[in-house]
Amino acid sequence: MTVQTMLEKLVSFPVLGGESNLEIIHWIKDYIESFGISTTLVPNKKNTKASLHCRIGPAVDGGVILSGHTDVVPVKGQPWTTDPFELIDKSDGNLYARGSCDMKGFLACCLTALPDMVEAELKTPIYFAFTYDEEIGCLAAEALIENIKASYSEFPKYAIIGEASMLKPIIGQKSIHIIDITVNGSEGHSSRIKQEVSAVHEAARIVLWAEQKMNDLIDSGSSDERFNPPHSSLHTGMINGGIAPNIIANKTTLSLDIRCLPQDDANQLYQDLRDYCKSREKEMQSIFSGFEIEVTENHPIVPSFSTSETSAAVHLISKITGNKEWQTVSYASEAGHFANAGFESIICGPGSIAQAHRADEFISKDQLNKGIEMMYALVKHLETA
Repeated sequence: MTVQTMLEKLVSFPVLGGESNLEIIHWIKDYIESFGISTTLVPNKKNTKASLHCRIGPAVDGGVILSGHTDVVPVKGQPWTTDPFELIDKSDGNLYARGSCDMKGFLACCLTALPDMVEAELKTPIYFAFTYDEEIGCLAAEALIENIKASYSEFPKYAIIGEASMLKPIIGQKSIHIIDITVNGSEGHSSRIKQEVSAVHEAARIVLWAEQKMNDLIDSGSSDERFNPPHSSLHTGMINGGIAPNIIANKTTLSLDIRCLPQDDANQLYQDLRDYCKSREKEMQSIFSGFEIEVTENHPIVPSFSTSETSAAVHLISKITGNKEWQTVSYASEAGHFANAGFESIICGPGSIAQAHRADEFISKDQLNKGIEMMYALVKHLETA
């Protein structure tokens, strides 16, 4: 099967983040096992979704994990000019479909190269590690990694997460934390602003607190010029409250997006936010006893990671792709989870992230072909490594 044919099959599974991925993961499982490779499924508690891992090659330390996710982002409301779940070749050098770039192109390269991996005399193994629900917070990564560590007596050295990077090594990402906040105040006539507690006003204070916290981090000198921006960021992306100009709002909701440099403590920032909200509750309950601020995680923290530009992982990617220029990113991936588990982690996959999450998403044929070439180069390297 060619890599394009494999990609055509994979994009035909319309698995959105949060939905069951059992159809695609069982198809992948059957395909892998047709080559005599045993696979392990790691289901969620309801058995409606599953991750998959397997080992190709000998049970020795030092192997390479190839990791990707099976879910994609929604297409509803986007102006697609083609069927999102049918691979379309427009003869312009690109292949169009949802997930073609993010990140079924990488999965297609892994699976297309599987016959060569099986036939090769690998000195160190290759592992596949495919997850679900990456697009809604990397929710399956920890359980998959724990299962991998429990399933094999040996310990892999590297984890290559195949997010679209134009096959350039990405050596760092910020942590990402989405926090939803509901402020419950007291409704009343706007002339009574000092006798009531406005949920809108209190929400505004939280927005200003977040901005000041970001500025305090900048002023403290916490920076990393590898990233853009080179500091941790706190951003209010959504806020909604009130029903009329002359009515004091009794409810306002807002969402914060916090992206931390690897050296900053995302958990501490979250605790600082909670402490601030508790202090506002205590102060304003003297005016309205029912005043409350509810702070909830939209999803758990997606951890940051930082790999040295002189690491063996960077050298490996350079060897199998020819790319020596590294990058860092501020978007979420599962690389932080693998790094926290002790693997030398790096992001490298075919396609451009600029094409992800948009209408008429595509991957170029050139990138897809270079992706499969990377796989063949990895196989050749591990035959001697």
